[in-house]
Amino acid sequence: MTPGVVMEIGRQAIEVTVLLAAPILLGSLAIGLIISIFQAATQINEQTLQFVPKLIVAFIILIFAGPWMLQYLMDYITRLLGSIPQLIG
Repeated sequence: MTPGVVMEIGRQAIEVTVLLAAPILLGSLAIGLIISIFQAATQINEQTLQFVPKLIVAFIILIFAGPWMLQYLMDYITRLLGSIPQLIG
């Protein structure tokens, strides 16, 4: 196994990680921004006000994007495990 192959496997792993984390992170970022704007407009300085909506948004995103995320991860693992014979020999 050459260093180039190791780098390619690492690049693919990082790509999969970013693609799987992006929907949840972007949804939480959006709802956090909306709530922050609301807090600034109303001058409410409660730090825990953002936690529950972010949690709910993350849960909703997992419900809708979860099957896609699981299928994408399973495809990656299947490709990775299927390439072991070529990587060894």
